[in-house]
This record gives sequence, C-alpha cells and structure tokens, in this order.
Amino acid sequence: MTNRKQWRSRVALATAVTLATTGILAGSPARAAAPSAAPQVAWSACEDGFECATVPAPLDYDRPRGVQIAIALIRLPATDPARRIGSLLFNPGGPGGSGVEFARAVAHDLAPEVRARFDIVGFDPRGINLSTPLRCFDTFEQAVAVLPPFPYPDSPAEERQQRVSDDALAAACARHGGAIRDHMSSADAARDMDLLRDRLGDEKLSYVGYSYGSLLGQNYANLFPSRVRALVIDGVVDPVAWSTGHGRDARTVPVGGRIRSADGARRTLGEFFRLCDAAGAGCAFSGDASRRYAALAKRLRGHPATITDPFTGETSTFTYNDLIAVTLGALYDAHVWPDLAFFLDDVQRQLSPAVLGQRLATMRAKLGLAAQEEYPNAVEGSPGVACSDTDNPGSFAAWQRSADRAEQRYGYFGRIWNWAWSVCRSWPASAGQDRHLGPWTARTSAPVLVVGNYFDPATGYHGAQAAARLLPSSRLLTYAGWGHVAYFIAGNACVDTNVNQYLLNGRVPAAGTVCQPQGSPFGPATAAAQRTTALSTVAVPAAVRRSFEP
Repeated sequence: MTNRKQWRSRVALATAVTLATTGILAGSPARAAAPSAAPQVAWSACEDGFECATVPAPLDYDRPRGVQIAIALIRLPATDPARRIGSLLFNPGGPGGSGVEFARAVAHDLAPEVRARFDIVGFDPRGINLSTPLRCFDTFEQAVAVLPPFPYPDSPAEERQQRVSDDALAAACARHGGAIRDHMSSADAARDMDLLRDRLGDEKLSYVGYSYGSLLGQNYANLFPSRVRALVIDGVVDPVAWSTGHGRDARTVPVGGRIRSADGARRTLGEFFRLCDAAGAGCAFSGDASRRYAALAKRLRGHPATITDPFTGETSTFTYNDLIAVTLGALYDAHVWPDLAFFLDDVQRQLSPAVLGQRLATMRAKLGLAAQEEYPNAVEGSPGVACSDTDNPGSFAAWQRSADRAEQRYGYFGRIWNWAWSVCRSWPASAGQDRHLGPWTARTSAPVLVVGNYFDPATGYHGAQAAARLLPSSRLLTYAGWGHVAYFIAGNACVDTNVNQYLLNGRVPAAGTVCQPQGSPFGPATAAAQRTTALSTVAVPAAVRRSFEP
C-alpha cells in the first residue's frame, strides 16, 4: 500500500498538472477562460486504483465567468461499470474535513454492492486542504502559535486569553486570507457540488454527508431540490440552530451553544457511566463511575497531572480542561471507551507520567489522530466555513454569559462547545456573502434519508429530528447506539443495510425504524467491534485533537 505522504504527493502532482492546463492557481485564484458546457473531468491515476483531478469553479457564483478556484477530487471507479448508477459523493464533516482523505481511507471497504454500482468520489470543499485553501499564515507553526495553551477557556483569565487569540487569528485572516475567505459558505460549497454533479455526468446527485456534511447536504437539498437522486445525512445538525437560531437567539447564544452539542455529549457520557458500571470488572473505571469522574475532575482543577509522550519524551501537564476535551474525543468512538476507562482509572490512581502518556497515545492511535500534512489549514479552515454560515453575538461578554449558562445546563461539556468557533465574534464581516439562511423546507425530487444516533456526543439526536421535521420529503432512520454518526462508521448491520438499499434503489426504511446496537462497548460482544476510525481523523474538533497531542 502507498503511504499517505506518497499518495498526497501524487494528488498534488495531478492537481498541478490539471491547474496548469486550465490556467488556475490552487493557492491564489486567477482569472480563467469561460468554461465550456459540461467539460469532462481530466482524471489521473493516483495509486491503489484511485484517480485524482481538480475541477475549476467560480470563486463567486454571481460572476460565473470571473475568477476561478480549484476543487480537488478523488474517485475509486465502480467495480461493475456495466451496472454503474453514477457517482456517490462523500463529505466527512468538520467543517474543514478532507473528502479526498476520507474517500482514500474508506472507499475500498464500503459494501461490495455499493462499490459495484457507484464511483466513490471524495472532494475537498472550497477553502479546505487540496482545494484552493484559506491560509492566513506562512507556516503551520505560525498558525498554531496564535492558539491559546488550552482546548477551551474555563476561567475569566483563560477567557481573556481566548479573546486575544481569536482577535489575532481573525486579524491574520483579514490581512492574508485572500479572496477565498469571503466565499466559503456551505451554500457556495453546495453550488460546487452541483457543478461537480454536472461535470461527473450525473443527472441527479447521490451523496452521503456526515456531521457538518449534513449541513452541506441540507443546503444542496434546499438550493437544488429537483436534482436529488439519493441524499443521506448522518449525524445531523439542525440548520436553523446552526445558521441564525430562532428569534433573537444569535444575539445571546453562539452557534456552538445553539446546536446543543453539549446536550448530546452529556447524554453520551451518561451512557458511558451506565455501561461501564454494568460491565463491572470488564470496565476499569466501574464502581459508581459518575462519582469517580466527578472526583477526578475536581482534583484536576487544582492539581493537574503530568504526562510524558512515549514517542517524543516531551512532558506536559494534564488539566481539567484536557480531561473534558479528551473525554469528548473518546466519546466519538465507542470502540475507544474501554481505553478511556483505563486512562481515567490510571489518572485517578496517579500512575507515572510514562504510563499515562502511553494510555493517551493508545487512544490517539485508535481515534486515527495521525500526523497531518505539512500545513493543514485546520486552524483557519473550520472557522472559515462556520463564520461564513452563522450569526453570533458581537459582544464578548455575551459569549461569557452563554458559557456560564451552558455549564449550568449541560455540565462538563457546556463550555467546550460554547467556545467552539469563538473567533467568529471578530471574523471579517465580508465573509459568507452568498450563504443560505433558509427556508429549509424544500420538497426534494427524491426522499432524503436522515440518520441519527440516540447517543452522539457531537450531533445529538435532536438535530436529526429537527431536519426530518423540516424536510417534507424525508425519512428518519434511528440508531439506538453510541458514538458520532452511524452509517458504515459504526459497523451496525441494520443501519448499513437500510442505507445501502436506499442508495441503490431509493427505497427508504419503514417509518419508525430503530436499529439496535449489537452488544456493549465493554464486551464481551462489543457493539463497536467493527467501527472504523476513518471519520475520527477529520471529525474530532481541533481543540479536542490538541489535547491528545504531546
């Protein structure tokens, strides 16, 4: 198998060749000739059976013949071309996740019947990764240097540090972000998806969108309702809560509070405690796990632990903030819950920094939090999208008050989700010129399949319910299990069978279908035995990711 560095180089080479022939620069949009009617995509082989390409797209769809940007693509061709339905596009979430990387990671492992009938296509949304990226610094080190030394603020002093960091990042993007900064809304990305549909030769779109990708899917469904063939949204965000909130919400509650991710995380942690205690000796943190966790959290507020990374030898402190961030990250994947239990037990017993470091490294590996490219634009890419899409309080004091309320209402995870995308407070106001603010109620040409987990720590079940209510041509499929998103990622046969049938023949599950988990994350028959970590690499928030790093 080709390693990540090799295939990334080949994708970059394919991108450079395509851009050279179209007169577009990946990092700096330039004026291009008017595109011909539905030109074919120029694919180049890029290892392991994949093909890579870039497609030009208007920077501003109000000026379709003006400045063009590059959208990076990868595909794995259908294994049965004679019975090929078309292309199946994937978005792994974020915002800021790379669809190119996701397709590379999962395409070969999708169900054989799906692989046979579809070209599996991943794309990097505008502003992200291998597409024309938003980059506000010269190096990744400079980007990371503006971040505060904690995953989220937990005290007034830390909140002041967060404010300084946010203002520095926003100012850097105002100075150096370039034209792409103002054209990164989900609506523009959905317009890119329709352009890709056309260039790929499909009359209608087939799409699977996870997490933030559910918002991208809902934008597409409402902007292009007559062009939907099959649209799956899994791990769903309520689009009203995301964009504006209800009434005057946006004046007092940031987007991270409005989408109620903290509620989903709180409920999922409750399941961790319940299942851990039920497992007894099968869970290292059993024995009134909720009480033990509360005691550990209280101790770490005043007395942080020390951790030594087993690979670098670097030593760092492990604070209360880190505990919450690491817990949230582990809750994304039920397969990691036994490792989280071991880690919590070891921290509580105050084992050596080396032992704690090894435990943390094990979780990091199982979550797929591997090293990334030389300059991943995770620092500016995610807010580039979120701040383009969403309304937020203009007053810093309003963010502080919202954090206090969120902690009172949701407990441990109220603050970390409240402060997600806090840079939006000072983000350049010119961003998101062509965003979609609703309505979100279009009747699509084919039913939309909405998939929701009962216990999802990032996109609570309420988001799936809200989207299903809004879309008149939709059907809700429920997974009564744990972790972030369900289709293919969770390894649940019931979910996968229902989604695959829908993708292949358009048949939605019976109304009220609830798929039950198989066993428990703590075994012996584990509900997470087949779960893939492919999504975790891009879906885990950047603040959470940093707490797993040395």
